[in-house]
Amino acid sequence: MSKVEFVSPVVCPEPVKRPVMKQQWRDLAYIHWRYDPAVVQELLPTGIEVDTFDGSAWVGLIPFSMRNISFPFIPPVPYLGSFPEVNVRTYVKRNGVPGVWFFSLDVNRLIPACVARATYFIPYCWGSASHEKAGQHLRTAVKRRWPSRSFTQIELTLGEKITEPSDLAHFLSARWGLYSKGFGGRLRYAPVDHEQWQLYEATIVSLNDHLVTVAGLPAPTGEAHVMFSPGVSVRIGKPRKA
Repeated sequence: MSKVEFVSPVVCPEPVKRPVMKQQWRDLAYIHWRYDPAVVQELLPTGIEVDTFDGSAWVGLIPFSMRNISFPFIPPVPYLGSFPEVNVRTYVKRNGVPGVWFFSLDVNRLIPACVARATYFIPYCWGSASHEKAGQHLRTAVKRRWPSRSFTQIELTLGEKITEPSDLAHFLSARWGLYSKGFGGRLRYAPVDHEQWQLYEATIVSLNDHLVTVAGLPAPTGEAHVMFSPGVSVRIGKPRKA
């Protein structure tokens, strides 16, 4: 049996009682590849350590539908608060606290992309994007226009429910916070709270991606680890100094 380097709780260890943002993540796919930890570490800021499983770092290409973004005392805005997203990410830790580090997040809404970059310092990108589930098929397309140019096309078929998720499935999905850079390059951490993921098997039908390599990573090699989830409702806490 492979050595497990991470033990993740399946429920949020830091429930968010006063969220600064609520949103829904729907029809989400997890597509992950193994990477040399040293290669990924080179792209991370000082103070953030790459998290590993079975001796490898893991880089994910994650398409989903963002729905109903809202802020305290403000109802969701239909157009600006719902859109497709594809992010490229890896898994990290600081002082033993695990989280997600985003290399890029592609959406088709320019205003949310600019606001997220200016306020949360998260590398949102803008262009055309679509994400559609039809029966047992999931299709995603991104054509990035700003701040660089890139694209991805993904088609998956969805399978049976995973009744007993593996340790790797938990490592890739049970993440309860995100790291980012704040003013002056200071690291920030925001807790993320949601119900437990319901995971399903999935298979790649076709994949033509350049989002991973434009983030500065080598092209993925080897077989991808793929899963699907119908999604969760998310509560994001106030970012704080990491």
